Amino acid sequence: MEKEDPNNYEFIVPPRLKELYEKKDYGRYGDNGTMPVCFTTNNDITGGNSGSPVIGAGGELIGLAFDGNWEAMSGDIAFETDYQKTICVDTRYILFIIDKYAGASHIIDEITLVE
Repeated sequence: MEKEDPNNYEFIVPPRLKELYEKKDYGRYGDNGTMPVCFTTNNDITGGNSGSPVIGAGGELIGLAFDGNWEAMSGDIAFETDYQKTICVDTRYILFIIDKYAGASHIIDEITLVE
């Protein structure tokens, strides 16, 4: 919400998403009035990895990789422990978008969720 820019189509927040955000209506996916959206890991990522699953220690899907940080662009040549970061979308946010925002609860009904 902080980065919304109505003059840049890539940064326009749809009215429905604003409404859910303002009401803090995150359904079962929120965490104490907040909505986890992204997190970073020290995984290695390269072009073509977007959408790759991020798996937790228990084998559960905790997110999807979608980008790397600028400082780690040398990662295709050498892994730099202090700089490599993978930016991931949190699974709870994905489920929130599917269920609460898009109203596609029939998809959620077909998934085994671990809470």
